[in-house]
Amino acid sequence: MSTQINAILFDGPERVQLLPFTYIRPVAELRIGIDTLIEKWNAFLNTSCSYATQAYLAPKFPAKPAALNCFINPSYIPTQALVDQIKELQEKQVLLCENKPVAYCTSDSVLPQDFSNFEVVVVQEVLLHIEKVSDLFSKNAAVLAMDFDRLTHNKVSQPLDNSNRLIHPERIFIAPGAQVSCAVLNATDGPIYIGSDAQIMEGSLLRGPIALCDKVLVKMGTKVYGGTTIGPNSKIGGELNNVLFLGNSNKGHDGFLGNAVIGEWCNIGAATDASNLKNNYGNVRIWNYQTENFAKSALQFCGLLMGDFSRCGIHSMFNTATLIGINTNIFGSGFPRTFIPSFSYGGAQGFQTHAFRKAMESNVAMMKRKGEQLSDLDTAILQTVFELSSVWRKDRSS
Repeated sequence: MSTQINAILFDGPERVQLLPFTYIRPVAELRIGIDTLIEKWNAFLNTSCSYATQAYLAPKFPAKPAALNCFINPSYIPTQALVDQIKELQEKQVLLCENKPVAYCTSDSVLPQDFSNFEVVVVQEVLLHIEKVSDLFSKNAAVLAMDFDRLTHNKVSQPLDNSNRLIHPERIFIAPGAQVSCAVLNATDGPIYIGSDAQIMEGSLLRGPIALCDKVLVKMGTKVYGGTTIGPNSKIGGELNNVLFLGNSNKGHDGFLGNAVIGEWCNIGAATDASNLKNNYGNVRIWNYQTENFAKSALQFCGLLMGDFSRCGIHSMFNTATLIGINTNIFGSGFPRTFIPSFSYGGAQGFQTHAFRKAMESNVAMMKRKGEQLSDLDTAILQTVFELSSVWRKDRSS
């Protein structure tokens, strides 16, 4: 292919393993490390990629096919060597990693049923692959380190005043407009990235690798441990360890989150705590949408996995490896079950269906607080998710 390619990022079989976070976005729109997967691929390819995703997502995330297209599975983290191999692909060639398609070149605008008539090219390196929902936090530190080197290359970090304590400042990057006061930033175990217009208030303790994206607010006395990414326009407080916020979400008060993933437009009530380790130190089981059951994992640590637009009230408590769907409202005392379907409303005493109209009213109100609007396309996507997820809810009223 030519150096400039028409890249289309397709949802591979990983999508179902990445639910609920791929309910309202293509795989390419997931954040891990510092930026999103599509932002990584755009940067490496020096182009604007489009999407091949689910039919109900396509109006918001369209494909832009051309005469010759390079379809790429964005769940593989790009490297320069990988991108060089992709750029060398010719029509009817497929690039495989462990017999799985990473990229292929075709004049068709749709995904092939199989690759039996494609010439096989094999990936020449070990790739980071985001295959399941727990990879979003467990592989975050490694991706963050890669992103840090790329995004800070040939850039100058902004100076901080003497009220702060910096350990290994050469691995700390402060973007323009960021404000940091009376904080400790320790990059001994990994880099620390502070985005534009982020604010770290007094008494906060940060131990890398950490990424605080643009316009993140870290409240006073917050403790943040490594492997943590806080997506744009989010607010955090309390204690966090190896947590990934996709963006636009709030955990503004005391309470613990560890080995967790929080979608967009979530709110976590004051003093909420989520266990990330079983009392018997055993490996956790995580709900699997594909098998419709809890699946054993090789993980000892796994905390809260909360889908987009979900919220929990003050003093909420969650057992190890609790997975919460989209637009769920949780409140009350006690531990709710460890799989809570999308559009559920209730708590440990039981759940009912969160009426779609009321759920949208809450979404509009939260987005308005951050100066955003819920679009008609967003509403249509959420309506589809409401219908798709009804199979998991005992009460299926609308």
